Amino acid sequence: MLLNLLGAIAGGATSPTRLDPIELFLQADIVVQAVMIGLILASIWTWAIIVSFSLRIGKLNKSSRHYEGDFWEAQDRESVLGRRLRNSVPSARVAGAGIDEWKRSTRNSPVDRAASRERIGAAMEGQVAEEADDLSAKLTFLATTGSVAPFVGLFGTVWGIMNSFFQIGAQQSASLAVVAPGIAEALFATAIGLFAAIPAVIAYNRFSQSVNVYEAKLQRFADKVHAGLSRELDKA
Repeated sequence: MLLNLLGAIAGGATSPTRLDPIELFLQADIVVQAVMIGLILASIWTWAIIVSFSLRIGKLNKSSRHYEGDFWEAQDRESVLGRRLRNSVPSARVAGAGIDEWKRSTRNSPVDRAASRERIGAAMEGQVAEEADDLSAKLTFLATTGSVAPFVGLFGTVWGIMNSFFQIGAQQSASLAVVAPGIAEALFATAIGLFAAIPAVIAYNRFSQSVNVYEAKLQRFADKVHAGLSRELDKA
């Protein structure tokens, strides 16, 4: 009786009590392993984009806010359009595009004020769109991961379940011990797919909104600069 009790305790101590992701990965079929690796790499890249974009949008908002304050306070606004600012601050590039076009339009007399206003507005609107496109360039990967990763994980799941059915036929046994490992590995692929897709979808929606808000701020700044340059054209 005592020996049986000790044997039961020993058997219970060696039985698994929780899922082991590493063990599931190592026991999986080579195709399912390839799916898992691809999804893990996509998840890592997704989080890298999330962190880098969060830092970048925060930095751009801060630098643009400071630049725009300096721009409106300056008597000579061209003095705050240094090369360094044009290379690092989107607001400086937007203002620079308008001022450069204003210089070209007023270089020769007589000045066509209506055409000059249109060219200045088009130059700044184009620069605003370019800044928004540059900021949202990496968000395409988030959208792709969010839409494709669940299906990639599902492919791994289907492949793992087919492998489990193959084991049933090979061993001529439909017991749970035969099919459970393969099904667990297959479902683990789906879990990894969701782990990659859910943050990507949330981040894409959030960051898309951030890009739209930032583009609207740049557009409002461009409109104010355009109004100021239009007044300067009236004096030309």
